[in-house]
Amino acid sequence: MENLISVSHARKSYGGFMLDIDELVVPRGCVVGLVGGNGAGKTTTIKAIMGLIGLDAGEITLFGRRVIKGSPLIDEKRRVGVIFDTCPFPADLEVGEVARMGRAAYPNWDAKVFEDLAGKFGLGLDKVVKELSRGMGMKLQLAFALAHDPDLLILDEPTAGLDPLARAELLDLVRERMSDDRGVLISTHITSDLERIADYVTCINEGRVVFTEDIETVCDRAGVLRCRASELESVLAAGLFEPRGVCVVVGPYGVEALVPDRFALKESFPELACERATVESYMALTLKGDLR
Repeated sequence: MENLISVSHARKSYGGFMLDIDELVVPRGCVVGLVGGNGAGKTTTIKAIMGLIGLDAGEITLFGRRVIKGSPLIDEKRRVGVIFDTCPFPADLEVGEVARMGRAAYPNWDAKVFEDLAGKFGLGLDKVVKELSRGMGMKLQLAFALAHDPDLLILDEPTAGLDPLARAELLDLVRERMSDDRGVLISTHITSDLERIADYVTCINEGRVVFTEDIETVCDRAGVLRCRASELESVLAAGLFEPRGVCVVVGPYGVEALVPDRFALKESFPELACERATVESYMALTLKGDLR
């Protein structure tokens, strides 16, 4: 499967922070969610992918071509739609003027798509960028991104500031754009969004990739076990899972454990309650837990 984005052994050090990504890919036809805490390196990774910052070592490719800071990659970047966490358009422009920027920048700009989305989002063409709320600024970016029919969407916190209905609408639009030829990289703190649209989840912590898993492994197969310490010891002694395959957090009243297969656990220990994991619980227990 061809990768639209490929990050390999990427290193970048600045301001006391080290980005150290051994591997991150966005395969064609897939939505990849990027998660992690504040300062984990998600936005830095996106900036490196877009060539806004250079690497100290390693390589990033976009549609198979190497990304180097200062190298325009004009044809490749025209195939990318980007939504940043803050609206990047000049504050004094009207929405209609933003559309004219798009028409000048992209040969395949579709004015009707932009106008239809602007109308759907309640974005009058005479509205001024600086008067838009954060959520409306996100919608303007999405309309702009989709109007040039990109093969790849890169979204940095696209649902921040949106109410639940608007978030669902935006995510549905993103998913509708998917095909076997297109891909999406979406960075978000709202991990439940990824359960709606993602195929894979990559977690970054302190500049490093902690895990990359398909969404079925995270949300369908994995489970969160809450029990007494003695019950956990019985589970571990049963040999259901590989050594160091269970992430355990010990609390004042018991333990919480991320197990890789809740169905296998339920079959052997039907008396124990093991709930379906979420992206949030999977990430939190992976980052906080001790491997047993």
